[in-house]
Amino acid sequence: MAVRPVLRYPEPVLKTLALPLEPGPHAEAIAADLVDTMRASPACVGIAAPQIGESVRAFCADVTGHRRARSQHGLIVMINPVIEASEGAEVIREGCMSLPDFTGNVRRAAAVVVRGLTPEGETIRIESDAFEARALQHEIDHLDGLLFLDRVSSLTSDVFTRKRYDTPPSR
Repeated sequence: MAVRPVLRYPEPVLKTLALPLEPGPHAEAIAADLVDTMRASPACVGIAAPQIGESVRAFCADVTGHRRARSQHGLIVMINPVIEASEGAEVIREGCMSLPDFTGNVRRAAAVVVRGLTPEGETIRIESDAFEARALQHEIDHLDGLLFLDRVSSLTSDVFTRKRYDTPPSR
């Protein structure tokens, strides 16, 4: 449908608990905008509705081909997701389009089972691990008004300024 601007912190919607979303045309339109926005954003593997200004429980993710992904379910578009089970824990660096200048060491479950609905209303259940599990948890956090900064142990030792190269680094 449309590529939408990605909101950046401190936009209030990013720290607000998102509302449940009814399946149907409105959910399908938001889902289409999420997918279009994700695909238009370099290196993006997921985006949640609050990041495009919609305070509803919807996200999309696709880690296909990512070097850290083991489970790869392709394009996942889900509304009203719930984490049914989680297992293990690992601390890995992650970033966010709503906090583009920073990355942080975040502890998350190593494997999750997530249940939700498609925008059309069909129940879906995803069992994922490694990077895909991390991406799903990150997007669900957005629906709960959480950013990765809320999950770091220390703002002084676990948050880093993102390195950006406008030109290739010199040798």
